Amino acid sequence: MSFQAYLDTIQKKTGKGPDEFRKLAERRGFLRADVKAGEIVAWLKSEFGLGYGHAMAIYSVLRSAVEPPTTQGERLDEHFKGRRAKWRDSYDTIVRKVSVFGKDKPSIKAGDSYLSLLRKGKKFAILKVGVDFLDIGIKLKKDAPVNVRLKEADDWNTMVSHRVRLASPNDFDDEVLVWLKAAYDAAH
Repeated sequence: MSFQAYLDTIQKKTGKGPDEFRKLAERRGFLRADVKAGEIVAWLKSEFGLGYGHAMAIYSVLRSAVEPPTTQGERLDEHFKGRRAKWRDSYDTIVRKVSVFGKDKPSIKAGDSYLSLLRKGKKFAILKVGVDFLDIGIKLKKDAPVNVRLKEADDWNTMVSHRVRLASPNDFDDEVLVWLKAAYDAAH
């Protein structure tokens, strides 16, 4: 479910959108940087009957109202901090190689949890950076054959159909590039 879908569901259930929740939170004293997620979730569960995921979506909206905005570059850098820095060269290589797939140069959107690779705004792959791995989620046809490296994504991330886990920066190769190209081609 997309973030917007969460907000739409909340609006249908409560009759309130993000702006109304911001105003309510401000009146209750919750619109401060030191307010913890648990406080917001408890309030939204008890007063509006929201589940955890929907309450966390509103918490995210409230946090964005009190935290200074970050640039895409800053968000990207967060993915490669500390021991995850060893994956930065692999990321740069992936971006360089997918940028020549076609006339529509892919764009990158850095989220909090993963990096999205987009063609004309349509996601064709995601990258999840860990300390000991780099997961590449790829949007292929559901019936695309799996093998030892290319696995079904299952519940790892519902935005993609398949996943490849790189355990070493040297694991990115032409085979992975072929899968990324297929996903890029399908995202038109």
